[in-house]
Amino acid sequence: MAQIYEKNLWGGEKSQFYSGFGSHQPETVDPYIAVLTAFLKDFKTPPIFCDLGCGDFNIGKELVKYSKKYIAVDIVPELIARNKKEFQADNLEFRELDIAKDELPLGDCAILRQVLQHLSNAEIKSVVEKLYAFKYVLLTEHLPKDDFEPNKDIISGQGIRLKKQSGVNLLAAPFCFKLVKEKQLLSINSNDFEGVVVTSLYQVF
Repeated sequence: MAQIYEKNLWGGEKSQFYSGFGSHQPETVDPYIAVLTAFLKDFKTPPIFCDLGCGDFNIGKELVKYSKKYIAVDIVPELIARNKKEFQADNLEFRELDIAKDELPLGDCAILRQVLQHLSNAEIKSVVEKLYAFKYVLLTEHLPKDDFEPNKDIISGQGIRLKKQSGVNLLAAPFCFKLVKEKQLLSINSNDFEGVVVTSLYQVF
């Protein structure tokens, strides 16, 4: 993942950390922030958020103020070091972690925004087992618009399953994520990319 930022494979200017159009395109970002803000405002007590794959934090920075504590993690050391300098708040913490291998921070709600789509099935399985510790999981995935076979395996990296006419569905095999309730919060089409970006809310317990 470090090479993605080093070589600007998702766009942006050289020497700039840029997590791709999905984290910067207004027609994608603005509705996402709106639905998450509405979700967070329903809490009587602000929750502890764990942003698992925070990227350049262009989106996360808009959500910090609605949380009791916001723990943002990413696998790229240089990115985390940059984020620590760029974004500071009393309730904000950045950590360098591999979410597939390392122990995750404790919290009420986990955010995975277009993260799992870049991981192999083996790594996703590892992450899924850790998600049972959170009451809520907010999952965003880039999926084909039409019917598709879920969870075709890929090698972890820059690409996603869209080229295989597939996408991540945690409720389907081989993950079979068990939960109490599921609700689709958002589905966004764009002329700038194929497929649809879907955000779902999972209540785990």
